[in-house]
Amino acid sequence: MAALSIPSSDNRTHDFLSLGALVTRLDPGIIPFSMATKYDLHVSGGEYNVATNLSRCFHLNTAIASAMVDSPIGMKVSNAVREAGVTPYYCLFKHDGVRGPNIAQVWSDQGKGVRAPVVFYNRANEAAGLLKPGSFNWHDIISKGVRWFHSGGIFSALSETTPELVIEAMQAFKEAGAVTSFDLNFRAKLWATMGGADKAPEVFGRICEHVDVLVGNEEDLQLGLGLKGPDVEKKSKLDPSVFLSMMETVTARLPNVKAVATTLREVHSTNRHSWSAVLWLDGDSYMAPTAELDVLDRVGGGDGFASGLFYGLLSGKPPEEALKLGWAHGALLTTFPGDTSMATREQVEAFAEGGSARIQR
Repeated sequence: MAALSIPSSDNRTHDFLSLGALVTRLDPGIIPFSMATKYDLHVSGGEYNVATNLSRCFHLNTAIASAMVDSPIGMKVSNAVREAGVTPYYCLFKHDGVRGPNIAQVWSDQGKGVRAPVVFYNRANEAAGLLKPGSFNWHDIISKGVRWFHSGGIFSALSETTPELVIEAMQAFKEAGAVTSFDLNFRAKLWATMGGADKAPEVFGRICEHVDVLVGNEEDLQLGLGLKGPDVEKKSKLDPSVFLSMMETVTARLPNVKAVATTLREVHSTNRHSWSAVLWLDGDSYMAPTAELDVLDRVGGGDGFASGLFYGLLSGKPPEEALKLGWAHGALLTTFPGDTSMATREQVEAFAEGGSARIQR
């Protein structure tokens, strides 16, 4: 198995490009949906969040390939993408004035204490689900230079055509020498509308044949890839042994995969988590420290981890340091409202090096 090789930034326009859906997240805070009268709107999307974090916090040149709708909501989303410093490559859809196609809505409250957060989807006639092979001119984008290509399981679960588009893009970017990554992000609600959970391993399995770096916990590996592993519930959520014990199975099934990473989270209450992370890279494993988090909004923490880890690898950091940057950034992201980072690179680096919450004067 060849080691993970990171392309240099020489003559490359984009350090990182994501393919995925852009959505609006409606957030009533700690109030349940049925009782709320006010909602904050966050522009989000699992793949987009990583591109935004890498741009906003880590100052990398990033891009997003996605669907865009010519509607007022589309304008709101495109403005947010521009403000985040992310270069857009859009497949444009015209809204019919009544039914769409639409920018999807994801309703997600924050929960509180013993009350868990709740996520509700409204993805009817979603423009991103209409994307298919041929929607983007990958040759034109690749000609500008891209170091890292990323997509994920949420986008791949939107329709019959989106996973085929992911595979098309993976093949094109791998041929051009870019690193390819995929966040398994198994979501039972989405797969229930796409033929059931049994379909996910077939779809993800074909995609992951083209992947260098996988992000996903042991449940994602078991449910998303159909891999057998130990009973997750019998182990502490902070114990990496279940995850690491599956690496031999992963590499036997997918010898192209060079790295697998995940967060480890023990949820004591909605607002109190124990937080760690683990990385398996080129046959070696690395473990992050454990932090006790006071969580404001947990949505996006996993994307925060992935973006910090990818930044470390793209910057040539040693694996231990890259993992700690991902762990630190994911932890900090849970202290902000919304799905994307408001942290500075200096804050992430300080926390990764053992910093504290003492006031900075």
